[in-house]
Amino acid sequence: MAMDAPETPDIEPVTSTQKMRLTAVIVASALFMQNLDSTVIATGLPAMARSFHADPLHMSVALTSYLISLSVFIPASGWAADRFGSRTVFRAAIVVFTLGSIACGLAPSLWFLVAARIVQGVGGAMMVPVGRLVMLRSVSRAQMVAAMSWITMPALVGPVVGPPLGGLIVTYFSWRWIFDINIPIGIIGAIAVTMFIPDVKEADGGGKLDLLGLILTGLAMASLMAGFETVGRGIIPLPYTLALFGVGLTAGGLYVWHAHGHPHPVLDFSLMRIPTFASSVIAGSLFRVAIGAMPFLLPLMLQLAFGETAMQSGLITFASAVGALSMKPAAQPILRWFGFRTVLVVNGILAAGFVAICALFNPGWPSLLLASVLLLGGLFRSLQFTAFNSIAYGDVPRSRMSAATSLYSTVQQLTLTLGIVIGAAILETATMLRHHSAASTSDFGVAFVGVSLIAALAIPICAMLPHDAGEALSGHHASGK
Repeated sequence: MAMDAPETPDIEPVTSTQKMRLTAVIVASALFMQNLDSTVIATGLPAMARSFHADPLHMSVALTSYLISLSVFIPASGWAADRFGSRTVFRAAIVVFTLGSIACGLAPSLWFLVAARIVQGVGGAMMVPVGRLVMLRSVSRAQMVAAMSWITMPALVGPVVGPPLGGLIVTYFSWRWIFDINIPIGIIGAIAVTMFIPDVKEADGGGKLDLLGLILTGLAMASLMAGFETVGRGIIPLPYTLALFGVGLTAGGLYVWHAHGHPHPVLDFSLMRIPTFASSVIAGSLFRVAIGAMPFLLPLMLQLAFGETAMQSGLITFASAVGALSMKPAAQPILRWFGFRTVLVVNGILAAGFVAICALFNPGWPSLLLASVLLLGGLFRSLQFTAFNSIAYGDVPRSRMSAATSLYSTVQQLTLTLGIVIGAAILETATMLRHHSAASTSDFGVAFVGVSLIAALAIPICAMLPHDAGEALSGHHASGK
């Protein structure tokens, strides 16, 4: 596996606070476009089915095709950034994603839409990890927490804003506008990247592309993602779903064997030898599984069990996005005062607790009370994501940032999708065991408790971090050193 050679000393970039914030806003805007698109489309699927004269159940292929395309190409993002330059690849990713959006909006048939979504997935696969890499290469370690608090926003706000926005567009305009809203954002983003983002590439050009590794990781990711998307939904027969998991696990195992002897593997697992990176990957994955289930469970409970309209549900769940945005300016001072380990443990308990509190929701609660709980939960989830995303790169040498973003983004993509699968599985199991014809409020309660316990599993892992973990990022100086 790559790396055991001595690392060259890191040279910290000198970036003004104003330039850091400008870069962060540009990157966050592009990532918000991708995250918003991923969630807003689900609301428009019934309208698309009517437009294409297709079975609504078959429309899920428009979601699955994008996710599979995304997962296949994410592992190559680090190599592409090193070879062609992070600014060049990031700008190209925005352009490809925007062109894919235009094609989606013009789609005359379902299969044309699927092809356009695959193009979007190629752009999205490069946009997310390379956007993060642009940010990491532009700022010093002391600025990483502030920068990452911006990068965290799209992942937290997009899934909350997407459904009500999609409902508004489909109800009063046309489903094609769902994709058209990306066009001005994409054009402005590409221009802003050209004007304000420096181009950075590795001196060795990223080495030779690990083509076999890319094929194996692509097969593994595509098979696992397709398995997650189809399991328990009756889209394809169960044996086929199990076969997808089998192919995915086999390809993944073959890749691990292949990567062990490759000088530049497309996903470099030797990064897991860095304790802070490994802790963020493992504990962060458990936390993301739980949080990935929230945008799925909450709207369903509010609409199916509470009888709220899609718009009412969207207005209530939007409170969590308000909480996430409110935490942004406070994240760095909190980490400076208390340090990463204390924040990840204590805030992790609070974040998991507020997920569990959702199990107590019932139709008798006033909307304001529901929104207040979600707002507070959004605060704690935002801080936890910022801490995980920052400390992951705190001890990674700058020469290996591209490899780290590829691996981290690949794991993120898997775990967020897995969160939806696990949330749905717990909900369906609770409904079945209680012999309910449809999911009730108490069944949703079981699902929220289940995913909160998964989030809580991350806390002991965070507690194993040293007291001074990430102090170069936070400015916190642990006592007793």
